[in-house]
Amino acid sequence: MPDLSGLFGFALAVLVIEVTPGPNMAWIAVLSAGSGRKAGLSAVAGIALGLLVIGAAAGLGLAALITAAPALYEVLRWGGALFLLYLAWEGWREAGESSPAKLPDGSLKHFSRGFLINALNPKAALFYVAVLPEFIDPARSLPLQAAALTVLSVIIATMIHTAIVFAAAQAQSLVSDRRRLMILRRILSALLVLIAVWLFFETARPAA
Repeated sequence: MPDLSGLFGFALAVLVIEVTPGPNMAWIAVLSAGSGRKAGLSAVAGIALGLLVIGAAAGLGLAALITAAPALYEVLRWGGALFLLYLAWEGWREAGESSPAKLPDGSLKHFSRGFLINALNPKAALFYVAVLPEFIDPARSLPLQAAALTVLSVIIATMIHTAIVFAAAQAQSLVSDRRRLMILRRILSALLVLIAVWLFFETARPAA
């Protein structure tokens, strides 16, 4: 296990990263505001699994392979941005079709999408490859430290995402008028588009 100072520093770094608006935060806000708490929590569970998989992949060296292979990296980068844009379009379209109560629950759908958002996010892989090793003590068990830090990061992220779900779901209950709820969902969908574009350019590699 890392020492206490290392754990604290890592936890602080994860906290700062997670409270910065990103694809997970924007999407679960859109989803929870439009479809309610259950849908949001299903998405949070999928996000947690996706982060665990990315963390495990980094530990096995697969994430380093992704960052070293330009073609594979670009596939993930484009796939992640397009998937976020699709989710934004879907949220915008559904906002004008029916009330949230009439929309299908689709817990498994939300879970799988939460997983894919992270599986197709090269920035998540870069975090575990570039940031996590900075908090590992080479004198101690490397696999155990990597596993502990990965689990800690997922716990922190899940707590923040769960808080967002409850806050956004509360906003849904406060917006009883269907028109106002439609406007809210479309504003959040537009925000998701902006974040998808930002993430796409943020993860672009400089030309050789």
